[in-house]
Amino acid sequence: MGTQRKRGFEVITAYEEAGINLPQRATYQSAGYDIEAAETIILPSFWKKMANYFMQGMSTMNFNQEEARALVKPTLVPTGLKAYMQDDEYLQIINRSSNPLKRFLNLPNGIGIIDADYYNNNQNEGHIHVQLINFGPFDQTIQKGDRIAQGIFASFLKTDQDKGGLEERQGGFGSSD
Repeated sequence: MGTQRKRGFEVITAYEEAGINLPQRATYQSAGYDIEAAETIILPSFWKKMANYFMQGMSTMNFNQEEARALVKPTLVPTGLKAYMQDDEYLQIINRSSNPLKRFLNLPNGIGIIDADYYNNNQNEGHIHVQLINFGPFDQTIQKGDRIAQGIFASFLKTDQDKGGLEERQGGFGSSD
């Protein structure tokens, strides 16, 4: 009789040969599992983008929605990971405490939520990406293997009126928006 898997991380198919490390806790008392970047990626400076915009003679008076969104849009950093868990659990993606202080990086959504039914979804196999925005004055290069976030598994409670969800997940990232 085998043991049932409860929660953990796996590498997605597209990154199986990429040398992705499964998240680990740094110390015995650590709550979070350190999540690494799966690829080297440049995070553009928000302020540099704004300065370039204004140097081109543009002003906020001329902003259209598409330009404004491009200026503040976070970068999705791939992890090459997916997470499995119980039906009444979720994975919190949380910023590392050193990111804002040392690298001027922040998660614009505060905490990312990975639902149990995101695992192996038909759109992206449950690939976890970390949204980061660089609020520093210079572009930041994230190297493959850099620790960029923490993952904490947690349980959640349901209300007495909960009807168990209306539909099954149909897609991947942001599909329930």
